[in-house]
Amino acid sequence: MTAQEIRNKYLEFFKNRGHAVITRAPLVLKDDPTTLFTGSGMQPMIPYLLGETHTKGQRIVDSQTCLRAQDIEDIGDNRHTTFFEMLGNWSLGDYFKEQQIEWMWEFLSEVVGLDMGKLYVTCFIGAPEYDIPKDTEAATVWKRLFESKGLSAGEAEIGSEEQGATRGIKEGERIFYYDGSKNWWSRNGKPETTPVGDPCGPDSEMFYDFGTPHDPAYGENCHPNCDCGRFMELGNNVFMAYKKVAEGKFEPLEKPNIDHGSGLERIAAAKLNDPDVFKISVMKPIIDKVEALSGKKYESHTASMRVIADHLRAATFLAVDGCVPSNKEQGYVMRRLVRRAVRFAFELGIEQNFLEHVVPVVADMFHDDYPEVAAKREEVVAVLVKEEKAFRQTLRKGLQEFERMMVYKTLDKNDHVMKQFFAVGDEEGNIVQEAKAKPKINGSDLFKLYDTYGFPVELSTEEAFRRGFDLTQNWRKEFDAKMSEQRARSQTAAKGTFKGGLGGQDLIHKKYHTATHLMYQALRTVLGDHVIQHGSNITEERLRFDFSHPEKMTPEQIQQVEDIVNEQIDADLTVTWEEHPTKEAIEQLHVLGAFGDRYGDVVKCYRMQKDGAEAPFSFEICGGPHVDHTAQLKEDGKRFKILKEESSSSGIRRIKAVLA
Repeated sequence: MTAQEIRNKYLEFFKNRGHAVITRAPLVLKDDPTTLFTGSGMQPMIPYLLGETHTKGQRIVDSQTCLRAQDIEDIGDNRHTTFFEMLGNWSLGDYFKEQQIEWMWEFLSEVVGLDMGKLYVTCFIGAPEYDIPKDTEAATVWKRLFESKGLSAGEAEIGSEEQGATRGIKEGERIFYYDGSKNWWSRNGKPETTPVGDPCGPDSEMFYDFGTPHDPAYGENCHPNCDCGRFMELGNNVFMAYKKVAEGKFEPLEKPNIDHGSGLERIAAAKLNDPDVFKISVMKPIIDKVEALSGKKYESHTASMRVIADHLRAATFLAVDGCVPSNKEQGYVMRRLVRRAVRFAFELGIEQNFLEHVVPVVADMFHDDYPEVAAKREEVVAVLVKEEKAFRQTLRKGLQEFERMMVYKTLDKNDHVMKQFFAVGDEEGNIVQEAKAKPKINGSDLFKLYDTYGFPVELSTEEAFRRGFDLTQNWRKEFDAKMSEQRARSQTAAKGTFKGGLGGQDLIHKKYHTATHLMYQALRTVLGDHVIQHGSNITEERLRFDFSHPEKMTPEQIQQVEDIVNEQIDADLTVTWEEHPTKEAIEQLHVLGAFGDRYGDVVKCYRMQKDGAEAPFSFEICGGPHVDHTAQLKEDGKRFKILKEESSSSGIRRIKAVLA
């Protein structure tokens, strides 16, 4: 059974059980400034898990493409990828634990046909300090299902991952209880770190045992949550049953929800009984093509080919969803993905342009199930090939920089003696300094080549050795330190933008999100209807908004925008929303929306209107979150203030504003 067949059978399975099949959300959520990418299957469903009514009903199913780029440098093992598909089903106040577990058992055992003797499950051990009981309810259902197949179903209380490594698995055990670090869901993990006001609850994860030998580097003993590679998590059943109402206090939800997500790639690997997800049907064709282009085998160049396969799947879908390589936000991540793929291809000896050969292979694997891939095929290939060509020029510049930065060893041609001297060149190649002793290349030199030019450190060291130069003793330590500093900067920059939607549910984000709508309409009122949104970003400290306008705003125009926004805040507009088919919203209702067909089939339209007024001040497509009344923006005496208006790029202006 191929991964494509598993995806379609999953959708069909739940459709036959009363679930509405919805289309995937794009990787870049145009109306959600709180996150860079759709990073989980549940992310587009957050408003409905929080209580909003879904137009498709209480039972939903989909296959959601996801992208997580935080650990991009770590791709290369047999299971982790930046791009993946989550098979998801949801009950919005309908069925609960028993039905969910039974259906997943039926799907995995009867439809996919996995060997259930290799399935192990985990449940929540409980948190008595918060009056949250041990989840024996879920365990009881699992136990009944295992025993129906004649399988042992012993239970074990593990607790933490560290305790699991110490204890290991005893004969006949199959159901394992872990603490909140493993089997509790909230946006911030454990019960004690769950933000007040958030829905949350225990979960029950499913693991497949590939039977590979345990690696003692991960602890003395193996257990389901061990990272040694023997066990692979297939999916997670989240039982969203509680809400944190105060520090240390949880209350049951009136209508608990089910949030299920299974990794398509991992289920397909389990079906093959091979822990290498890069051998499944939505990965292997890429590997096969890279082997053909490079003349090298996957078995001897595994990590490089895994990086290429993963990154090009991700970059292809980013291009399908309208993203283009750039030096900012989503475009920056996309550029890194493409350039890392090209770098690893370069190391495999593929020096010619290769994306024009590989990207069509990616498209072929998905065009039957995702029509948008087929529709944008030529556009996607063109975007990625253009980026590859630009990067290959950068690689050449990196080689030139290497020549300029490093010292050259030459031969004294006068006496034909192997006398060595060294020279440092400037940017034009002129010798500006001679050295009597051969200097050594350090980690900072190599990091500059990597960071500025994308020049692979392995390529730099090979060039150095080929030319007969030495590296300093601590070059690797110095290089790694520079890399760690860069990662720390990136993580700090990403804080607040990788929270997966829930990060924007707190009040300050709602206020800034609402203020953005008011400012957008005020800009169109002052400057004209040519003003169109080109991006936004919201943090707890300020809002940032990019928009089309050919010239710098005057101080008078800035003051006008501020005044209009504050007038609408004082007017206490009521904020409401309604859902409409996308085409109807844009063409018939004339709702303001900048992204056209990049929205899904149905959009949420927010209306900000004075009670009794004939027309709204603002009527815009958005995914939320917002306050209920605009007067909430002036609590504590705060007013809307534009801090800066500047150029973002050609024809695009940028505003930064605050409520202060």
